[in-house]
Amino acid sequence: MTSVWQPRPDLWSLDPAVLHLNHGSWGAVPLAAQREAARLRARSEANPAAWFRALPERVAAARTALARWAGADEAGFALVPNVSTGVTVALAAVDVPAGGRIVVTSHRYGAVRFAAERFAALRGASVVEVPVPLTSSADEVVALVSPAVSGADVVLLDQITSATASVVPVARLVDVCRSAGVPVIVDGAHGPGLIEAPVPEGADFWAGNFHKWACAPRGTAGLVVAPRWRSRTLPPAVSWSEHGTLQQRFDWQATADYVPWLAAPVALDVLAELDWPAARASVSGLVASGAELVAKAIGGDVPELAAPAPTMRLVGLPPSIRIDDKPAEEALRVRIARDAGAEVNVTVHDGRAFLRLSAHAYTGPRDFELLAARLPAVL
Repeated sequence: MTSVWQPRPDLWSLDPAVLHLNHGSWGAVPLAAQREAARLRARSEANPAAWFRALPERVAAARTALARWAGADEAGFALVPNVSTGVTVALAAVDVPAGGRIVVTSHRYGAVRFAAERFAALRGASVVEVPVPLTSSADEVVALVSPAVSGADVVLLDQITSATASVVPVARLVDVCRSAGVPVIVDGAHGPGLIEAPVPEGADFWAGNFHKWACAPRGTAGLVVAPRWRSRTLPPAVSWSEHGTLQQRFDWQATADYVPWLAAPVALDVLAELDWPAARASVSGLVASGAELVAKAIGGDVPELAAPAPTMRLVGLPPSIRIDDKPAEEALRVRIARDAGAEVNVTVHDGRAFLRLSAHAYTGPRDFELLAARLPAVL
């Protein structure tokens, strides 16, 4: 591979003996943010009483910084541990009557599907899944999903699909939902740091992880709530701020771990140092070339997606490799990690198995070259 991109692994503490090509699952926290988190933890233990007294002001400052960075309405922005929590909170706030319908697509994240099924079961409703072929264009996605919106009680959309690494035409689908008067929840797990202006205008709820592409410590996510829903949107746990504003209810969760939220702005400083928007474009080109190299080495292919997610690509596994369930997915991940020294994601869509390769500013061409050299013997 040839690339002018100069990776910056020096900003992270990642093990250089491992090929780290699964940033999209767990993220990776830069050294500067790790150090800030360690400093804050030491401070909290030096005087816990003083620490908790000062928390409201500190959390509010961190929340404001993250909301502004994401371009979100600060009055409707709350901090949550992850998108799964945010989606669960949103589903609890909307009206889904007995016999109602929660609409998702076939690209939905597994845990979010489980959340939809839980709320459907509690309310005597059903989950309607709209099949969307992998290579559908934006127009095709809108045409497939729009008919299901009519008669739905809530629509749950991925902004960037986790299993299939595609950008969904969320803005257009939000307009469809608004025209039909149907609430829409946007799972924006991969949005912050991967696309510009990740919070879609007009969505009733949006939840996005800052621990993925924004590299914040894990446990940092944002929930954006439209004005009509703010008074009835409640955190999972009841605490002393139960009767406060939206932010106060979510800011104060008693003896929770607030350090990831407080250290998150330092991760944003690292992205600014990297000029991340420009670096992201370079990393996206690197991943596209790397995926082609890996596909050729294993006899697979790179699907022609209409809108592939930046810095993520799918590599189709050869037809001889079948993945029939989650344990089989995990078994292949573990085998690749053990025998190829590489961390990758294994996903399945519509009965076909893929490697999902994802990268950040610490990734270089050699990571893909070594993966291509090692994978054939593993598979």
